[in-house]
Amino acid sequence: MRRVILGMTAALTLAACSHGPGAVEPPIPPVPFRVETITYETSACKGSCPVYRVSVSSDGTGVFTGIAHVAVIGERRFTVTPGQFAAFRDRLKPSMPERGELLYAPGTPLCAREATDLPSVDVVWTRPPQTRSRLFVYYGCIVGTDTKLGAEVGNAVDALPLEHLIGEIP
Repeated sequence: MRRVILGMTAALTLAACSHGPGAVEPPIPPVPFRVETITYETSACKGSCPVYRVSVSSDGTGVFTGIAHVAVIGERRFTVTPGQFAAFRDRLKPSMPERGELLYAPGTPLCAREATDLPSVDVVWTRPPQTRSRLFVYYGCIVGTDTKLGAEVGNAVDALPLEHLIGEIP
């Protein structure tokens, strides 16, 4: 009797492992999607500089928050194509540190002299697995010295579909 039970158990076990028609394959676990996120935030100036924050991810999601002197005040969600995200990232990449922070701010070594009443841009870029870098540019620190940096950072947002949210820049 013992042999019969062992034989039936073995037969049932082999049948469960069958890959014949109708057999159910175990699901393949998904590969984790690696998302990059860039947050780009402008500050006020003496005047009517647009003040907003935009966060965009490589998965195509974006959030715009209009704060002042923009066409839309408040939060709006939007989507970007992989090409738009890549263009935005690629415009910022030459100026961004690989890791850590690069600060063009009053009182830091990268701000030898400063003009007042100008805006700033604060960019934070997170990349998997745990890499974070930050670029802070107060335009008063680079006036007349680094126009390339100012253009790269200031114009990077033009790669995103935000013109209807930001509006015309004075």
